[in-house]
Amino acid sequence: MKEALPPAEMKRELGLLDATLLVAGSMIGSGIFIVAADITRNVGSVGWLIAVWLITGLMTLIAAVSYGELSAMFPKAGGQYVYLKEAYNPFVGFLYGWSFFAVIQTGTIAAVGVAFSKFTAYLIPQVSEDIVLFSVGTLKISPAQILSIVIVILLTYINTKGVKGGKLIQTSFTLTKLLSLFGLIIFGFIAMKPEIWTANWTNAWSLQHLSKDGSIQSYTTVAALGAIAAAMVGSIFSSDAWNNVTFIAGEIKNPKRNIGLSLFLGTLTVTVIYVLANVVYTGVLSLHDIASADKDRVAVAASSVIFGNLGTILIALLIMVSTFGCNNGLILAGARVYYTMAQDGLFFKKTASLNKHAVPEFGLWIQCLVAAILCLSGKYGDLLDMISFVVVLFYVLTIVGIFILRAKQPNAERPYKAFGYPFLPAVYILMGLSFCTLLIIYKPEYTWPGLIIVLTGVPVYFMWRKFGNNNQVSGIK
Repeated sequence: MKEALPPAEMKRELGLLDATLLVAGSMIGSGIFIVAADITRNVGSVGWLIAVWLITGLMTLIAAVSYGELSAMFPKAGGQYVYLKEAYNPFVGFLYGWSFFAVIQTGTIAAVGVAFSKFTAYLIPQVSEDIVLFSVGTLKISPAQILSIVIVILLTYINTKGVKGGKLIQTSFTLTKLLSLFGLIIFGFIAMKPEIWTANWTNAWSLQHLSKDGSIQSYTTVAALGAIAAAMVGSIFSSDAWNNVTFIAGEIKNPKRNIGLSLFLGTLTVTVIYVLANVVYTGVLSLHDIASADKDRVAVAASSVIFGNLGTILIALLIMVSTFGCNNGLILAGARVYYTMAQDGLFFKKTASLNKHAVPEFGLWIQCLVAAILCLSGKYGDLLDMISFVVVLFYVLTIVGIFILRAKQPNAERPYKAFGYPFLPAVYILMGLSFCTLLIIYKPEYTWPGLIIVLTGVPVYFMWRKFGNNNQVSGIK
């Protein structure tokens, strides 16, 4: 009896709720619980702390509703890689896909995995990041890193068994963390301290640098803009991965409608949660307490005030749920990009095949390998700080692509058109370019490493074209 052949196409098994929860679940990892400390040090006031989250939320929402047009035009696996390839050329699409594989997705998976381990250590001290299991030269390996790799391997394995398993984890864990975050916000408002709230908001719009020791340093007017851009690195990292739903378009029911709608609903929900959570922080913690929180764990400090001694355990459990569900979404979605690249002859040939469960198993495992290496290296955090510039740059290029495709393919079917076109997409482009320009000028260390990672894709692209799969798919010859 012959063994059944793997399916030729992915199965459309995800509805609107599943897609919306993937957007929200992929966005909410560990950032919202941590990055407020660094943002506060950069801007030095609660008004600007909230403003940074509002600006980031506005950018994310505009990008999401703009991507709706592209997702409706190209409702297939690959998402942003496909949009860039269609708007520009395969080379630009590959540079995004390469950066995505080298650090954007894999580095985020590593960072979220280690965040899971760090907060597990609150409950199980034996997995602390401060314990050294063994050393390899200057490289020190902790139980936290090993646990993070185990989690990544486990979630990868589950996702190789079909989209239903990943869907179940995503739905249950995302609903749990959304309800938990709303609970934290509600109880936070109840526990707010009027004296702290008043003190924090008395001089709410003084833009200045606030050190952990409480010292304050004023900015020049121009340097203040650089400080805002530097502060947004954390909020953008926390709000990223909203586009992951576009990567699995081949598995979403009625993608022309549901992807765009899920992008809007998911990003709006998370933006509201992020702003409210930070409002709660400013109502229970002084500005200095936010800026100097132990290991930047602002949510732990706030939860201790809100819930007492039980707060640390509750927030540790919440972050474990949050990061576990977040990593599931990242792992599930990422491999679909490599699958589409391989079909275009621009990635490992084996990645273009689906297993008997209709998922790109090889792509999942090589993604797992790179993420595991980044977990061990301990450099994922540095890389992600440096990659925010590149992430926003690719978002800008993609939204510019809407204008290009309107000119190149004026008669193409557009079941959904970018909301507020051309004004809102143009606003995002201006905001994104301003963010990137300010980082180049004032925080070059946040920009050049990311650009180097992108540029390493140039020789890889031409090597793949010369020695790769020789496929002739989607106009690649």
